[in-house]
Amino acid sequence: MNSAIQPHSNLEVSPHEIDAEYFEYSKAANPISANLITRIPYQTFPASLYDSGPSRTVALDLSDKLECEGPATGPGLCASFIRLNDGDDVTLAPNATSQVLYVIDGSGSLAYGENTFEWTKGCFIALPGMNSTIVKASADAQFYWVHDEPLLRYLGVSRSEDRFTPTLYPANVASAKLREAADDPRAQDRSRISILLGNSKFPQTRTVTHVLWAMYGILPGGSIQKPHRHQSIALDFIIDCPTGCYSLVGTELDENGHICNPKRVDWTPGLAFVTPPGYWHAHFNESDREAFLIPIQDAGLQTYLRSLDIRFS
Repeated sequence: MNSAIQPHSNLEVSPHEIDAEYFEYSKAANPISANLITRIPYQTFPASLYDSGPSRTVALDLSDKLECEGPATGPGLCASFIRLNDGDDVTLAPNATSQVLYVIDGSGSLAYGENTFEWTKGCFIALPGMNSTIVKASADAQFYWVHDEPLLRYLGVSRSEDRFTPTLYPANVASAKLREAADDPRAQDRSRISILLGNSKFPQTRTVTHVLWAMYGILPGGSIQKPHRHQSIALDFIIDCPTGCYSLVGTELDENGHICNPKRVDWTPGLAFVTPPGYWHAHFNESDREAFLIPIQDAGLQTYLRSLDIRFS
């Protein structure tokens, strides 16, 4: 049923007014509550999607639930797993301004235009989108890949320039920086033990690209990362974890700062899951070993728009 306010019947309507509509404020100001647009769903994606078999790309596609053109894992982002067996290659060519690859396993080479370099397990790679990228494996390899093509698709635009050059974050350097943060005497007093990947081209947002935000974090054994929320979607990937690690996610907090009626997501190595924007979420490690995770978000864009709004319980 169309809830638009209809024009007066005796008014002549010009061809330029045919698509114009008018809504009483309360019927249009919150499209989610009015069931005009869907909420971003909870979803998990197991390592079994990519841990064996032929070379392939597996899009983590929720476009049917989002009611948008796909593939899309969120309204503005698409995450995928990539498997490349020894000697195989893949060409990546999304209509995107920003891409981040995390090397779950393996080794090989990458070519983007005139830029070429080698990669190994544990590396992060940030790529723009004007050129195709050829990724070749010299040993069986797996990747977690996130890009912003759904955002450009919604806006009806194509990338027009590269805002940064292909950037490699070597595994040994990233791990050393994370360990440095973990070993800081004040680490346990902070909301989380992690590092954010940055790029010198984006000094205002301090993010891995102008759209994407990538965190590399540790959840120590026996620790709790208290409830927090932000307005960017989080596409989380679990690098490694012992049994006893999980997240709780929900929309509200009680008077004690605990999440009301939470959904529990049990972690396993190689798992990806979606944390919707604006939802409170907390991470728990009930083991005596460290766990490692990577949230990738559209928080570069949200930070620039001054709308990220990170809050802690």
